[in-house]
Amino acid sequence: MKMIEVSNVHKKFHNLEVLKGISLQVEKGEVIAVIGPSGSGKSTLLRCLNHLEIIDKGAIIIQGKVMVSADSSDKSHYKPESEVRAACRKIGMVFQNFNLFPHKTVLENIIEAPMIVDKISKEQAVPIAEELLKKVGLLDKRNNYPSQISGGQKQRVAIARALAMKPDIMLFDEPTSALDPELTGEVLNTMKELAAEHMTMLVVTHEMGFAREVADRVIFMDNGEIVEQGAPEEIFLNPVHPRTKAFLNKML
Repeated sequence: MKMIEVSNVHKKFHNLEVLKGISLQVEKGEVIAVIGPSGSGKSTLLRCLNHLEIIDKGAIIIQGKVMVSADSSDKSHYKPESEVRAACRKIGMVFQNFNLFPHKTVLENIIEAPMIVDKISKEQAVPIAEELLKKVGLLDKRNNYPSQISGGQKQRVAIARALAMKPDIMLFDEPTSALDPELTGEVLNTMKELAAEHMTMLVVTHEMGFAREVADRVIFMDNGEIVEQGAPEEIFLNPVHPRTKAFLNKML
Protein backbone atom coordinates (compact mmCIF):
# COMPACT_ATOMS: atom_id res chain seq x y z
CA MET A 1 0.00 0.00 0.00
CA LYS A 2 1.24 3.47 -0.87
CA MET A 3 1.37 5.59 2.29
CA ILE A 4 2.45 8.82 0.58
CA GLU A 5 2.01 9.89 -3.05
CA VAL A 6 3.45 13.23 -4.11
CA SER A 7 3.06 14.39 -7.69
CA ASN A 8 4.86 17.38 -9.27
CA VAL A 9 4.82 19.47 -6.09
CA HIS A 10 5.97 23.07 -6.35
CA LYS A 11 6.37 25.50 -3.46
CA LYS A 12 7.43 29.14 -3.53
CA PHE A 13 8.25 31.57 -0.76
CA HIS A 14 7.68 34.94 -2.43
CA ASN A 15 9.97 34.76 -5.50
CA LEU A 16 12.10 31.88 -4.22
CA GLU A 17 11.05 28.51 -5.65
CA VAL A 18 11.95 26.00 -2.95
CA LEU A 19 10.38 22.85 -4.42
CA LYS A 20 10.54 22.43 -8.20
CA GLY A 21 8.31 19.55 -9.23
CA ILE A 22 8.85 16.90 -6.54
CA SER A 23 7.30 13.48 -7.23
CA LEU A 24 7.65 10.72 -4.67
CA GLN A 25 5.93 7.55 -3.48
CA VAL A 26 6.44 5.90 -0.10
CA GLU A 27 5.34 2.32 0.50
CA LYS A 28 3.99 0.94 3.78
CA GLY A 29 6.84 0.09 6.17
CA GLU A 30 9.46 1.80 4.01
CA VAL A 31 12.20 3.88 5.63
CA ILE A 32 13.41 6.68 3.37
CA ALA A 33 16.37 8.92 4.20
CA VAL A 34 16.34 12.31 2.49
CA ILE A 35 19.82 13.80 2.22
CA GLY A 36 21.27 16.86 0.57
CA PRO A 37 22.80 20.27 1.27
CA SER A 38 21.11 22.88 3.45
CA GLY A 39 18.53 24.88 1.52
CA SER A 40 17.73 22.06 -0.90
CA GLY A 41 14.05 21.90 0.12
CA LYS A 42 14.16 18.77 2.30
CA SER A 43 12.46 20.24 5.38
CA THR A 44 9.94 22.15 3.25
CA LEU A 45 8.92 18.86 1.61
CA LEU A 46 8.12 17.35 5.02
CA ARG A 47 6.21 20.45 6.10
CA CYS A 48 4.09 20.28 2.93
CA LEU A 49 3.22 16.64 3.66
CA ASN A 50 2.04 17.58 7.15
CA HIS A 51 0.09 20.63 5.96
CA LEU A 52 2.42 23.04 7.78
CA GLU A 53 3.06 24.66 4.39
CA ILE A 54 0.66 25.15 1.48
CA ILE A 55 1.87 23.96 -1.92
CA ASP A 56 1.37 25.98 -5.12
CA LYS A 57 1.22 23.21 -7.71
CA GLY A 58 0.87 19.45 -7.67
CA ALA A 59 -0.99 16.82 -5.67
CA ILE A 60 -0.55 14.98 -2.34
CA ILE A 61 -2.30 11.75 -1.36
CA ILE A 62 -1.86 10.30 2.15
CA GLN A 63 -2.86 6.63 2.65
CA GLY A 64 -5.23 6.83 -0.29
CA LYS A 65 -6.90 10.02 0.99
CA VAL A 66 -6.52 12.97 -1.37
CA MET A 67 -5.23 15.95 0.60
CA VAL A 68 -4.45 18.12 -2.42
CA SER A 69 -5.57 17.52 -5.98
CA ALA A 70 -4.25 19.18 -9.13
CA ASP A 71 -6.24 20.49 -12.09
CA SER A 72 -5.22 20.21 -15.76
CA SER A 73 -2.64 23.00 -15.33
CA ASP A 74 -1.32 21.31 -12.16
CA LYS A 75 -2.61 24.13 -9.92
CA SER A 76 -3.26 22.74 -6.44
CA HIS A 77 -6.71 22.51 -4.85
CA TYR A 78 -6.92 21.54 -1.18
CA LYS A 79 -9.77 19.38 0.04
CA PRO A 80 -12.04 20.79 2.80
CA GLU A 81 -10.23 21.38 6.07
CA SER A 82 -11.90 18.40 7.77
CA GLU A 83 -10.60 16.05 5.04
CA VAL A 84 -7.10 17.56 5.18
CA ARG A 85 -7.05 17.12 8.95
CA ALA A 86 -8.21 13.51 8.58
CA ALA A 87 -5.39 12.82 6.11
CA CYS A 88 -2.84 14.37 8.47
CA ARG A 89 -4.12 12.65 11.62
CA LYS A 90 -2.02 9.56 11.01
CA ILE A 91 1.22 11.48 10.44
CA GLY A 92 3.58 12.11 13.35
CA MET A 93 6.34 14.69 13.05
CA VAL A 94 9.53 15.18 15.03
CA PHE A 95 11.29 18.53 14.64
CA GLN A 96 14.97 19.34 15.10
CA ASN A 97 14.27 21.65 18.05
CA PHE A 98 12.01 19.32 20.08
CA ASN A 99 9.16 21.87 20.51
CA LEU A 100 8.24 20.56 23.98
CA PHE A 101 6.06 22.67 26.27
CA PRO A 102 8.56 24.01 28.85
CA HIS A 103 5.91 24.50 31.56
CA LYS A 104 4.67 20.89 31.35
CA THR A 105 6.35 17.76 32.66
CA VAL A 106 7.56 15.02 30.31
CA LEU A 107 4.38 13.03 30.99
CA GLU A 108 2.12 16.05 30.51
CA ASN A 109 3.79 16.80 27.17
CA ILE A 110 2.88 13.34 25.93
CA ILE A 111 -0.73 13.16 27.16
CA GLU A 112 -1.67 16.66 25.92
CA ALA A 113 -2.52 15.81 22.29
CA PRO A 114 -4.39 12.52 22.93
CA MET A 115 -6.56 14.28 25.53
CA ILE A 116 -7.31 17.32 23.36
CA VAL A 117 -7.47 15.77 19.89
CA ASP A 118 -8.71 12.26 20.65
CA LYS A 119 -10.81 13.42 23.64
CA ILE A 120 -9.56 10.61 25.88
CA SER A 121 -9.43 10.99 29.65
CA LYS A 122 -6.25 11.54 31.64
CA GLU A 123 -6.78 8.12 33.21
CA GLN A 124 -6.70 6.58 29.73
CA ALA A 125 -3.84 8.73 28.43
CA VAL A 126 -1.35 8.23 31.28
CA PRO A 127 -0.79 4.43 30.84
CA ILE A 128 -0.28 4.94 27.08
CA ALA A 129 2.25 7.70 27.78
CA GLU A 130 4.05 5.63 30.38
CA GLU A 131 4.33 2.71 27.97
CA LEU A 132 5.83 5.01 25.34
CA LEU A 133 8.27 6.49 27.86
CA LYS A 134 9.33 2.96 28.71
CA LYS A 135 9.80 2.30 24.99
CA VAL A 136 12.19 5.27 24.62
CA GLY A 137 13.92 4.51 27.93
CA LEU A 138 12.68 7.54 29.86
CA LEU A 139 9.99 6.33 32.25
CA ASP A 140 12.11 7.55 35.19
CA LYS A 141 11.92 11.10 33.76
CA ARG A 142 8.10 11.21 33.63
CA ASN A 143 7.83 14.00 36.24
CA ASN A 144 10.81 16.05 35.05
CA TYR A 145 10.43 19.29 33.10
CA PRO A 146 12.18 19.72 29.73
CA SER A 147 14.76 22.05 31.32
CA GLN A 148 15.81 19.18 33.59
CA ILE A 149 16.71 16.66 30.88
CA SER A 150 19.35 16.51 28.13
CA GLY A 151 18.80 17.36 24.47
CA GLY A 152 18.86 13.70 23.51
CA GLN A 153 16.27 12.94 26.16
CA LYS A 154 14.10 15.84 24.96
CA GLN A 155 14.16 14.46 21.43
CA ARG A 156 13.20 10.98 22.66
CA VAL A 157 10.28 12.57 24.56
CA ALA A 158 9.31 14.33 21.31
CA ILE A 159 9.32 10.96 19.52
CA ALA A 160 7.16 9.44 22.29
CA ARG A 161 4.80 12.41 22.04
CA ALA A 162 4.40 11.89 18.28
CA LEU A 163 3.81 8.15 18.80
CA ALA A 164 1.08 8.88 21.36
CA MET A 165 -1.21 9.84 18.48
CA LYS A 166 -0.76 6.33 17.01
CA PRO A 167 0.59 7.52 13.64
CA ASP A 168 1.02 5.25 10.63
CA ILE A 169 3.71 7.54 9.19
CA MET A 170 6.55 9.31 11.02
CA LEU A 171 8.33 12.34 9.57
CA PHE A 172 11.68 13.32 11.10
CA ASP A 173 13.15 16.73 10.27
CA GLU A 174 16.87 16.52 11.07
CA PRO A 175 16.11 15.09 14.52
CA THR A 176 19.74 15.04 15.67
CA SER A 177 21.05 18.32 14.20
CA ALA A 178 20.54 20.27 17.45
CA LEU A 179 22.29 17.62 19.56
CA ASP A 180 25.85 17.20 20.73
CA PRO A 181 27.47 14.20 18.99
CA GLU A 182 27.45 12.05 22.14
CA LEU A 183 23.66 12.46 22.44
CA THR A 184 22.93 11.66 18.81
CA GLY A 185 23.30 7.89 19.20
CA GLU A 186 20.48 7.50 21.73
CA VAL A 187 18.01 9.23 19.40
CA LEU A 188 19.16 7.24 16.36
CA ASN A 189 18.81 4.01 18.34
CA THR A 190 15.18 4.87 19.12
CA MET A 191 14.58 5.54 15.43
CA LYS A 192 16.27 2.25 14.49
CA GLU A 193 13.88 0.42 16.82
CA LEU A 194 10.91 2.09 15.09
CA ALA A 195 12.31 1.06 11.70
CA ALA A 196 12.66 -2.53 12.98
CA GLU A 197 8.94 -2.42 13.88
CA HIS A 198 8.21 -1.49 10.23
CA MET A 199 7.04 2.04 10.92
CA THR A 200 6.79 4.01 7.68
CA MET A 201 9.41 6.76 8.07
CA LEU A 202 10.61 9.70 6.01
CA VAL A 203 13.79 11.04 7.62
CA VAL A 204 15.60 14.23 6.64
CA THR A 205 19.08 13.70 8.02
CA HIS A 206 22.76 14.57 7.84
CA GLU A 207 23.61 11.27 9.58
CA MET A 208 25.01 9.32 6.66
CA GLY A 209 25.67 6.24 8.82
CA PHE A 210 21.99 6.07 9.78
CA ALA A 211 20.91 6.54 6.15
CA ARG A 212 23.27 3.81 5.02
CA GLU A 213 22.37 1.32 7.75
CA VAL A 214 18.64 1.79 8.29
CA ALA A 215 17.07 3.28 5.14
CA ASP A 216 15.46 1.13 2.47
CA ARG A 217 15.91 4.00 0.02
CA VAL A 218 17.99 7.16 -0.02
CA ILE A 219 16.83 10.30 -1.82
CA PHE A 220 19.33 13.03 -2.65
CA MET A 221 17.80 16.51 -3.03
CA ASP A 222 19.52 19.62 -4.27
CA ASN A 223 18.15 23.01 -5.29
CA GLY A 224 14.51 21.97 -4.82
CA GLU A 225 14.72 18.81 -6.90
CA ILE A 226 15.15 15.08 -6.36
CA VAL A 227 18.43 14.57 -8.19
CA GLU A 228 18.98 10.88 -7.50
CA GLN A 229 17.46 8.06 -5.47
CA GLY A 230 18.11 4.40 -4.88
CA ALA A 231 19.13 1.73 -2.40
CA PRO A 232 21.73 2.95 0.14
CA GLU A 233 24.52 0.83 -1.37
CA GLU A 234 23.83 2.33 -4.81
CA ILE A 235 23.78 5.93 -3.59
CA PHE A 236 26.77 5.67 -1.25
CA LEU A 237 28.99 3.31 -3.25
CA ASN A 238 28.10 4.18 -6.82
CA PRO A 239 26.31 7.56 -7.13
CA VAL A 240 25.57 8.52 -10.72
CA HIS A 241 24.87 12.26 -10.64
CA PRO A 242 27.82 14.67 -10.26
CA ARG A 243 25.91 16.68 -7.62
CA THR A 244 25.39 13.54 -5.52
CA LYS A 245 29.07 12.63 -5.88
CA ALA A 246 30.21 16.12 -4.86
CA PHE A 247 27.91 16.14 -1.80
CA LEU A 248 28.97 12.70 -0.59
CA ASN A 249 32.66 13.51 -1.09
CA LYS A 250 32.19 16.32 1.46
CA MET A 251 30.08 14.29 3.87
CA LEU A 252 31.92 10.94 3.93
